Amino acid sequence: MSKPSIPKGTRDFSPEEVSKRNYIFETLRKEFQLFGFLPIETPSMEKLSTLTGKYGDEGDQLLFKILKRGAKFNHAVQSAQSQSDVSDHFFLRRPYVTI
Repeated sequence: MSKPSIPKGTRDFSPEEVSKRNYIFETLRKEFQLFGFLPIETPSMEKLSTLTGKYGDEGDQLLFKILKRGAKFNHAVQSAQSQSDVSDHFFLRRPYVTI
C-alpha cells in the first residue's frame, strides 16, 4: 500500500497557518478596497483548446491536464479520443486578461 501524499505543487495548511493567512488576506483586501479595487473571481480551469498553442511548446508543457471522468472517459478510451479537455491555469495572468 502506498503512503498518502498530496499532488506536487500543493500543500496542506495547519489551523494556525490558515488563521495567519486569513488575517493577511483580509488586511490586503481592506487596503485594496480603500483605493477602490473590487474583488473578482475567475475559474481555476479553462478549456484545453483555449490554452494550448498560445504560449509556445514550453507553455504547453506547463499545463496540468485534467482527465475526463465517467461515461465520457470510458467512451474516449474506447474510441481513442483525447482523455482531457480542460486544464488548470499554470499561471494566473490569463484569467485577469479576459476581464
